[in-house]
Amino acid sequence: MNTPTKLTIVRIILTIVMIIILIFPFYLVGFSFPQFEVGGIYIKLEYIIAGVIFLIASFTDFLDGYLARKNNQVTDLGKMLDAIADKTLVNSALIILAYKGFIPVVIPVVIIFRDTIVDAIKMEASHKGKVVAAIKSGKIKTASMMIGVALIFFYNLPFEFWNIRVADFLIYFATIMSIVSMIEYFNLNKKLILGPKED
Repeated sequence: MNTPTKLTIVRIILTIVMIIILIFPFYLVGFSFPQFEVGGIYIKLEYIIAGVIFLIASFTDFLDGYLARKNNQVTDLGKMLDAIADKTLVNSALIILAYKGFIPVVIPVVIIFRDTIVDAIKMEASHKGKVVAAIKSGKIKTASMMIGVALIFFYNLPFEFWNIRVADFLIYFATIMSIVSMIEYFNLNKKLILGPKED
């Protein structure tokens, strides 16, 4: 197992740890995370810890891809695990944040629906021997979503001090871009998916 694949597995493990910190009922074992106040904003420590884990996991996403391309270590196993790691990291965070009331439920619904459609397009292309390359709108969506999620974990600080809703803007923007990228993926591959038009 090469280094990029190991980093991907680390990302999956970090995602599991993040989920446990956010949803495990620690009160049942007599433990609770402390809450503290910063400039009038009440912050729960579990979200800060989850945010740090999310940032580290997001960095491994960049690093494993970079190393795989640089060292020519791209493998089928690595690609499969990378796709699983990416989806579980972001989608788990979105579902939990929606459940906790930080974001509307419609956001993870739209993102998961989009990911399902795009993955189906990629699988169909793969069956026909084609590779669907990443597109710019998809990359913008991913970057915006990761930054937005991280900011939510950190209570939109420091922007919250000036009541500038940067986290909300990025999350909504990423959701819109997810729809845009889904449509672009379909338009770029519709001949492959639907087949040529009959005369």
